[in-house]
Amino acid sequence: MSERAPRQEVSPWLPSHPGGSVITVGTFDGVHRGHWAVLREVRRRAEESGARPVVVTFETHPLRVIRPEVAPRLLTTPEEKKELLAQSGVGYAVFLAFTAELAAYSPRRFVEEILMGRLGLRHLVIGYDHGLGRDRTGDAATLQALGKTLGFEVEVVPAIQLDGEPLSSTRIRKALEAGDVEFATRALGRPYSISGEVVRGEGQGRALGFPTANVQVPDPDKLLPREGIYAVRASFAGEEREGVLHLGPRPTFEGFAPSIEVHLFDFEGELYGERMRVDFCRRLREIRRFGSMAELAEAIREDCAAARRYFAGSRAACGPRSDELM
Repeated sequence: MSERAPRQEVSPWLPSHPGGSVITVGTFDGVHRGHWAVLREVRRRAEESGARPVVVTFETHPLRVIRPEVAPRLLTTPEEKKELLAQSGVGYAVFLAFTAELAAYSPRRFVEEILMGRLGLRHLVIGYDHGLGRDRTGDAATLQALGKTLGFEVEVVPAIQLDGEPLSSTRIRKALEAGDVEFATRALGRPYSISGEVVRGEGQGRALGFPTANVQVPDPDKLLPREGIYAVRASFAGEEREGVLHLGPRPTFEGFAPSIEVHLFDFEGELYGERMRVDFCRRLREIRRFGSMAELAEAIREDCAAARRYFAGSRAACGPRSDELM
């Protein structure tokens, strides 16, 4: 049986545009340097042709629907991805709800119903390893053949190489799981970060002479780097401070739950209820159990000294700020 023809009565999701749209489609988890290359090309093509630049992505990672047992933790939550795409210079972002019905769309149906019927596709920009539609069967060759039939152009952006291998979200996840946040910075073009509300802790840091902000990350799907002690950069309430972060269990304090705690250098004040973004700059050491509070306090002093040396070594030590991405 042939596939059902696309509906002709669909209305556009965006206002009509005489130049149509230059579109890219993808999950864009991490919005890493390879993704930036695609987004820059969308913007360039749109500026050249007078078309509208559009990025189409998904509210849910497709594997959460197709194979939830192997779905990865997210490099970027939906909210983080929206913020990053807003900085890309691509004027329109369409977030699709990825459902079992959408997963069953063939490449042709996806192109005709969504990209052409609703978004006015004239030019499609894809990454070198792109797969669109059911079982990712819409590769570059398939889409280029569809373009010839349906009247749109297809451009394939080559891979961005990093250390001799194509850059990918999978490589970034593996690096973070190993604690290699410096590779993640190089791959993303910015430090890997988490965001959350500052909540009350048990006050152990203050008792040791190193008050901390306890950050509660709201999305359970967000990937956290490997447990450990990190040099970090924190942004909150219009301020930016360097510091040291503890991520993971607290073996010196029996019965205490794992935590994410940031000690900020040269800061005094209350942060409860504030939203804080923490950029991971360098992993300093593993978490260890100490025999006394004095030993723990001395280790924290050494961690702070190591982090200060790291930041003093280069003003670009932690990579670019968010406003330096494009």
